[in-house]
Amino acid sequence: MPIVPETKSWTWVLEKPCPECGFDASTTDAREVADLTRLNAAAWPAVLQRADVRERPDDDTWSPLEYAAHVRDVFTTMRGRLELMLAESDPLFANWDQDATAVEERYNEQDPAAVSGQLVEAGHAIADAFDAVPPDAWGRTGRRGDGAGFSVETLAQYFIHDPVHHLHDVSKG
Repeated sequence: MPIVPETKSWTWVLEKPCPECGFDASTTDAREVADLTRLNAAAWPAVLQRADVRERPDDDTWSPLEYAAHVRDVFTTMRGRLELMLAESDPLFANWDQDATAVEERYNEQDPAAVSGQLVEAGHAIADAFDAVPPDAWGRTGRRGDGAGFSVETLAQYFIHDPVHHLHDVSKG
């Protein structure tokens, strides 16, 4: 059964703690996001070795493999957005339908070992990109197609909630 696509905007995580995972992006220092990303990426290989890696806990929830493939793609997509913000003045980000990507890329059919390596590599790449942000660039801006605007600082805070939240998702039980 297909997962019902996500329709809510998660930008509220920039204002208050997430009631589901407990992470508070609003108080996270954006300059610590690189280290938080590396820690998060390091936790996923163990998840991807689980016997239940392809099992969905219910009809409305992705499997650990699907979450991991999504996190890998979040790392890559957000790194691209960060690089765009550093290169251009207030760029408009290309829309990314994460639910369509999950179906089109057949997340749950991918090789867990390959996803593990790709996720760790992509995590280190975005962490390195955040480490390289010049001190005077944290205020640079960019926008999503839905009108949500970010500075490099708030993009970092918004971004890090996603992999933290999804690691929480696969750790429940």
